[in-house]
Amino acid sequence: MAAFGLLTYIAASCWLAFIFPQSVLAFLLVEASFLLLCYVPAPPKVKLFLGALVLLVLLPSLGAINGYYLEIAIQIGIYVALALGLNIVVGFVGLLNLGFVAFFAIGAYLWAIFGSPQANEFIAGGFFPLSPNWFFPFLLLSIAVGALTGALLGLPVLRLRGDYLAIVTLGFAEVVRAVFNNLDKPINFTNGPKGISPITKPPLFFKPWLEFFGWEFSDATLYPMYFYFLVLLVVFMIIIVTRRLEDSRIGRAWKAIREDEMAAAAMGVPVVRMKLLGFAVGASFASAVGVLFAAKQVFINPESFTFMESIGVLAMVILGGMGSIPGAILGAAGVTILNLQLLKGLSLWLNGLRQSGTILTLPLLGSYPLSELPVQFEPAKYERMIFGLILILMMIFRPQGILPPRRDQKR
Repeated sequence: MAAFGLLTYIAASCWLAFIFPQSVLAFLLVEASFLLLCYVPAPPKVKLFLGALVLLVLLPSLGAINGYYLEIAIQIGIYVALALGLNIVVGFVGLLNLGFVAFFAIGAYLWAIFGSPQANEFIAGGFFPLSPNWFFPFLLLSIAVGALTGALLGLPVLRLRGDYLAIVTLGFAEVVRAVFNNLDKPINFTNGPKGISPITKPPLFFKPWLEFFGWEFSDATLYPMYFYFLVLLVVFMIIIVTRRLEDSRIGRAWKAIREDEMAAAAMGVPVVRMKLLGFAVGASFASAVGVLFAAKQVFINPESFTFMESIGVLAMVILGGMGSIPGAILGAAGVTILNLQLLKGLSLWLNGLRQSGTILTLPLLGSYPLSELPVQFEPAKYERMIFGLILILMMIFRPQGILPPRRDQKR
């Protein structure tokens, strides 16, 4: 019965989104179906089928009608992958990492430098940019590079805990950003604050097959859908790897270190090796997503990887529930939707009312023309304040997160 109700809700919300393709509220109702999948008591196979139906059929169909929906879905997928990577370090191993965005930046610059003419600045021969066929080898290479840099970061900070570890990782992120910002002289590796553009996109290897069947689509039409399924595939692989690690000896060792490092060492857990592995795995995820981000954006600069990005990803993990895979996914989706849809949508709606000359009538306060409302009251300008309020309320009323890990749910 619950599964039938969930299916009815998904069908009704998608029908509204198809009828009103420009409605933010209708698309929010579609996105809310994933939250219902977490809470509705239905068989796991039914939930899996309905989730796959929404992700593989309904969302791409809505994205074909309104490209903005697909853009939101891609951004959610990128942040979900980052949140899952940070969840390993913070949620599984219990190490507070405030510099996670550094690995994201390393992966992005890895492909941006060699997938653009930028590499010609320090490598003679004019071989760059590399062809789109190099995108997937660099995606695999970024995993190795991210794991290596994560392990190198872990080596000097293994003896640090708590606030000291957070300060060191924060410093690492700022060092990486400063290096990318200033490495345009004496040899121009990163083009400094000007950024790198244009960055090569992945190859449309399936386009000849579409043309063979008589379907003609431009690259501008195919790439949003292509990136959506590419990000979805990467997120799916990260979830599988994370899930397998969580239930393995490695995952149990991570959780033992998180609960009590001294007790874990006394029980024979190789603490140093497990910490390094946690840093390496989380960093490899972020680096791979960085390659996707650079190819999608076509342009990156150091301002794309600020400290606030690390704080945003950490807020996603805390909001969803540290150590919980579904929680990290839900937290990333919720924060991204709040930022890209709700706050900006409210700002656009308020600006429309202001420009139309609407007069607001309040009891005891009289009438107030919205055209005189200062622009400082736009909701989008208070994004960080709203994040802060959400985190405060979460720590007071639900410190374990929206979807805590199973160990917290059993208490």
